[in-house]
Amino acid sequence: MKLTDLDIIVTAPPAPGWGGRFWILVKLTTACGITGWGECYAASVGPEAMKAVIADVFARHMAGENPENVELMMRRAYSAGFTQRPDLTVIGAFSGLEIACWDILGKARERPVWALLGGRMNDRIRAYTYLYPLPQHPLPAFWNDPDMAAEAAADCVARGYTAVKFDPAGAYTIRGGHMPAMRDIARSAAFCTRVREAVGDRAELLFGTHGQFTAAGAIRLGHAIAPAQPLWFEEPVPPDDIPAMTRVARGQPVPVATGERLTCLAEFTAVLRAGAAEILQPALGRAGGIWEARKIATVAQAFGAQIAPHLYAGPVEWAANVQLAAAVPNLLMAETIETPFHDALIGGTIRVENGFIAPPEAPGLGIEVDEALARAHPYTGDGLHLQMQEAPCDYVGEAIFEGGAPAPR
Repeated sequence: MKLTDLDIIVTAPPAPGWGGRFWILVKLTTACGITGWGECYAASVGPEAMKAVIADVFARHMAGENPENVELMMRRAYSAGFTQRPDLTVIGAFSGLEIACWDILGKARERPVWALLGGRMNDRIRAYTYLYPLPQHPLPAFWNDPDMAAEAAADCVARGYTAVKFDPAGAYTIRGGHMPAMRDIARSAAFCTRVREAVGDRAELLFGTHGQFTAAGAIRLGHAIAPAQPLWFEEPVPPDDIPAMTRVARGQPVPVATGERLTCLAEFTAVLRAGAAEILQPALGRAGGIWEARKIATVAQAFGAQIAPHLYAGPVEWAANVQLAAAVPNLLMAETIETPFHDALIGGTIRVENGFIAPPEAPGLGIEVDEALARAHPYTGDGLHLQMQEAPCDYVGEAIFEGGAPAPR
């Protein structure tokens, strides 16, 4: 087998846009006609620029190569231009391409990817979901309302979920960590209290932030939400400040989780060595792909840490996450996003049933991508997948983080 052709599709999920403004899907084809799908989660440049990066990475490091040689291709991309260090954009491009290689390998061998990663360790994968508004919940008020969050959490539990995530601690900014406003702390504590009352002991609370606090601010916030016993405190400080994250892990009682914005084994290993987190959340479309994530999971196992693959993207990255989750012994749970568009794009080939995912038995990633549907929803905007505000923390007005899908202005 040799990789010969690359196609890139940038598709925009219809409103309300859960999963981001756009998804970058890649399709690889071998000389013998086998196709594989992947998804790139890197989002630090616009989609047209990212398409050029993906094409360059493929042409430079992968075209004409046997798709089995994922380690060799990874070392080429990782070392390109005299780097040999994590590069978020280049490795993000490679990640999606690497996922497509595994899809090809599974199809060539008529086996699911998990069977090529050491076999199936988990017959059922515990899923968790972000709290999204129910039909009666107005936007943007939902994002700051503990009572509406409690109703949404109760609905999730009724559908079988045993863990729900929410992030009411205010907007995140380009300025780095800040001290949370007292109203942000109070709102966060109220969310945890109300959601805990709504779900009782039937579900875990996953407290999300976006690296927006200083270590001191995160420690204050962690103590405020601790009475509700959240399972994790996600990315409490900027991801580039590992010593600060270590201080947070040691300075308050809620376990720290991180990883959505990290890439490659080197960055995750640095977190583990510092004792900065006990739960790692690699996003496979950014972290280096399936094989790199398998290494991350193995090193995490040696440190007694667990894996909870992150998802704020489309269903192709989710399918890759599911394949990894099926194979690793230190799995905690996997994030999922349920929308009609996510489901239709892969023809319902992977679904959450009563809060759990059954690893697919079909070859490769176990999905069938509706290419026509993806092309029918092109991205025409100019915003990035996710964007941080430039204004500082507002200590007077109400700060709202709109769930990754801001309302049109």
